[in-house]
Amino acid sequence: MAGEAAVDVEQQEAAPVIDSASASASDGDADSQAFREAVRSLPSDAVKDLLSAGVCSRCIIRLFGIPGPVCSRPWFSPSIFTELIEMPANSDGNFIDGQTSESEHLTNLAEPVVCSVCLGILQFYHDNDGQLSLSKDGMNDLAASIAELVKQEGHQTDSFSLEVSIPSITLDNERIITSYMDRKYGSQLFSQERPFSECICLKNALKSSITAPLEMLLGVKYGQGPLHIRLTYSESSKTIEKSVEREFGSTSKRRKTGNENGLETVEESANSGIQCNTTGVGHTVVSNAPPNELQHHQSSDLSKLLLEKVRRPCSFSFHCNRDPIYFGGRYLKYSRNVSQTCWMIDEERMGEASVEEIISSCILLMCRGDKYKFHAAGREDIDVRMLGSGRPFLVEIQNPRHVPSDIFLNDIEEKINSSRDKLVRIKNLKLVGSQGWTLMREGEAEKQKQYAALVWISRPLEDPDVLSLSSVRDMCVLQRTPIRVLHRRSPLDREKIIHWMKIERIAGTSQYFILHLCTQAGTYIKEFVHGDLGRTHPSVGSILGCRAEILQLDVTDVKMDVF
Repeated sequence: MAGEAAVDVEQQEAAPVIDSASASASDGDADSQAFREAVRSLPSDAVKDLLSAGVCSRCIIRLFGIPGPVCSRPWFSPSIFTELIEMPANSDGNFIDGQTSESEHLTNLAEPVVCSVCLGILQFYHDNDGQLSLSKDGMNDLAASIAELVKQEGHQTDSFSLEVSIPSITLDNERIITSYMDRKYGSQLFSQERPFSECICLKNALKSSITAPLEMLLGVKYGQGPLHIRLTYSESSKTIEKSVEREFGSTSKRRKTGNENGLETVEESANSGIQCNTTGVGHTVVSNAPPNELQHHQSSDLSKLLLEKVRRPCSFSFHCNRDPIYFGGRYLKYSRNVSQTCWMIDEERMGEASVEEIISSCILLMCRGDKYKFHAAGREDIDVRMLGSGRPFLVEIQNPRHVPSDIFLNDIEEKINSSRDKLVRIKNLKLVGSQGWTLMREGEAEKQKQYAALVWISRPLEDPDVLSLSSVRDMCVLQRTPIRVLHRRSPLDREKIIHWMKIERIAGTSQYFILHLCTQAGTYIKEFVHGDLGRTHPSVGSILGCRAEILQLDVTDVKMDVF
């Protein structure tokens, strides 16, 4: 079955791909004629060397540095070199058009089934889960498949970028071939003008060929766009057949390196001095041998320099992904049973909901993204309300299919704020760039926060107590890591600033009052009130000389110049 598949592929590759409608167009004729003239000017001996080494026609084109996305042209035929190879060469070694050489009909120089350099990448021949796949219309079929995926996922974009991942063995084989060709033909004029080592790389050849078809099908331009299309080619487990002993006979030596089970060995050829690493799945990968070792290799047969025999093409996959988008705003939390982020203990949820889930899940759904990340400027405990101007937050939506307009932002805000439970409300929702993270981090270090705390003390509150607390201005407080968070925070001493305090009496009681205060970001307010067994000093309790406890706490303002 594999042999039959190979024959079918070879026959399809040998068949010219000609679009009569495109060929009749004047620009198509001009491109085709210019390309054929460029091919005819190539040295016949060098072309034959590459064909004999199993190099496909598209790789030959890029190795000689012929520019242009020829792979996607409708008039391009993979058999173009096998057609020209039958022509005799002139005194300069170039092909002579219109004549046929009777003495040099080389049937063994046909287009290879699988290219020994690109492993079928530029032949559009893939191994997908053991099934061999050949694209009949080349890059146009591939572009159509990618465009269909983009449209199915519903991505909105005004440009796209291409990313290509190829197996390292293609680079190894390309290095060996270009080194050999530069060494053999380096004295000739064509090689001096453009050495083989300066050829068009495989990735760029693939990108230049697929760009135009994708632009046409997607209706957007190629560039550094937010939509990233990634083509991934990986080496099939059956791609390579070890052939060192076949090429070099019994002079090859094997020695173990690394672990004891022999998963990695090194083969050395006494004839060539070239090393190749053999992995446990039977691959033979050429190592980066020093250039002088390759230069001393005297063999005139290029195939002996390629220590791999290609059996199957690369496996192939592609996917598209859009740059994340960021939403900034402020949230208010009205419940004392809602955590900021999802809080689980022993697989049991703490609280009835979280700010993160209420806001982010709604934005994620309406943007049709994959997942989200939530970040806020500080945090409040689950039993602390967030009031006043609200706390700044940032939501990152990864791989969004829909980018919202200003009207859409208003819809998101309205949907969250009109929730039946009224647990959380948001304001000033807007799209921001990735610099939003920087603004948040910078603001966190500089921000001030205001609180309102319901406090109980063990004795009646007197006028001197009110005066002593209200007179505080920029008081320095030393706080050791609180006992309640010591299990998840480093045991450190932190200096924080209490900028001011104000007392609001409660009618009908002398031991309860509301403490309004403004502090530096990161101050532990609960510990500042009761002292945390002396770990925070001074505290409200130590200033008043009595026991003090905090019963309720609200954040009333977060002073940050953001959102």
